[in-house]
Amino acid sequence: MFISSVQAAEAAPAGADGTSTIIMMVLFAVVFYFLLIRPQSKRAKEHKTMLEAVQKGDEVVTNGGIIGKVSKITDGFVILNVAQGVEVKFQKHAVTATLPKGTIKEINS
Repeated sequence: MFISSVQAAEAAPAGADGTSTIIMMVLFAVVFYFLLIRPQSKRAKEHKTMLEAVQKGDEVVTNGGIIGKVSKITDGFVILNVAQGVEVKFQKHAVTATLPKGTIKEINS
């Protein structure tokens, strides 16, 4: 009884469903690339070039919000002078942005 009704059911055409599924997957991948992957890789590239350009004497901000002047740069670390006589060592990738010269003096006054 149950087997005969299953055998009698018609199969849906596979061509139309398969094509629309593939088109939807491709569109989803394109949107995903342009909204997520491309902007993130662009930001990572900009951050890398900014880190390569950091020099001794630059004023920077870390991802923790600490502002300091670069006193020494090693391979993976940056030593920041955050106050007179106070130096703190950070990993290079913790530097978020460089500030214009004189920003620290402006903030302190």
